[in-house]
Amino acid sequence: MAAEGESTGKSKQKKENRVGRDAGAVDNDGEFLADDLETIPTAVPKLGDGYRQRQSGTGDQLAYAIGVAGHTLTDEDLGRINTRRGLLTLLKRKEVDVEEVRKTLLYEQELRALQVELVRLQRWVQESGQRIAILVEGRDAAGKGGTIRRFTEHLNPRAMRVVALPKPTDEERGQWYFQRYIRQLPNKGEIVFFDRSWYNRAVVEPVMGFCSKKDHQRFLQQVTEFEHMLYEDGVTIIKFWFSISKEEQAKRFEARRQNPLKQWKLSPVDEKAQELWDSYTRYKEEMFSKTHATFSPWIIVKANDKQSARLESLRYVLNLLPYKGKDQAQIRLTPDPNIITRFHRKMVELDF
Repeated sequence: MAAEGESTGKSKQKKENRVGRDAGAVDNDGEFLADDLETIPTAVPKLGDGYRQRQSGTGDQLAYAIGVAGHTLTDEDLGRINTRRGLLTLLKRKEVDVEEVRKTLLYEQELRALQVELVRLQRWVQESGQRIAILVEGRDAAGKGGTIRRFTEHLNPRAMRVVALPKPTDEERGQWYFQRYIRQLPNKGEIVFFDRSWYNRAVVEPVMGFCSKKDHQRFLQQVTEFEHMLYEDGVTIIKFWFSISKEEQAKRFEARRQNPLKQWKLSPVDEKAQELWDSYTRYKEEMFSKTHATFSPWIIVKANDKQSARLESLRYVLNLLPYKGKDQAQIRLTPDPNIITRFHRKMVELDF
């Protein structure tokens, strides 16, 4: 019996050690190999888009994202923790993916530091009377709305707006196409985020048959001149395209169907996105080739990883604009070139 108990104990210890090593961040004693946790804030992260529902594994090695039912930390649990080792032991007991928690905490830390810089940026925009228009485009479920929320979370709403226009009214259909967007352009000292913009007519509308071929071609002829007039008048235009793979888009659609809090995001247009993937690609590439300009370039964001896409988009804007106090930033502002790229006409593969 003693031998059997000893064997069971060794097996249990071996399992715990294996889980720690598989996480890639702890040693046999449950300690982090790197000193990365020293600067991580102690606040418990909220359940949100940054968490994955389940991590890969086999048999007894399954690990879960924190927040999944049965794998949460209660107030009582947190009240008993007073050391790093205690926290790691608790996470392993709850079968939580330690590396995923570490990644999310680092993400939250970087996001907060970048948002502090965004507050400084907005103050500079107000004081200097800048007008900033940030256009966020991309395929359905590419993470546009989530990125805009991270941009605006701590900004002063009196000097910032998010524009997400519905389909045009009968009156607007009889107007010049750009007219309803002109009303939404930034005023002096203001930042405006366009959650989809006038570029609806470049991709979505022709793909879905919402405009004629003539309307589409007229738009492509006029849009560069329209943006050049804005540029000459002092408006800074930043154009993001969030690029995801077809497989990732399918996964995100399915996640929306399964999540009752996100089902509202699914629309008839979304339902056809997979079926019309190649058509979207053709119109998107034509849009890039005809509307990319030095004064309003297209910035491609590889968005299969939501967290990286959000952080690097924030970095791009902060790095681009010469706001006051930028040289005192305590975090890297240069965007990762593996995630943020400027469109160039020799690019072959834009969705990966």
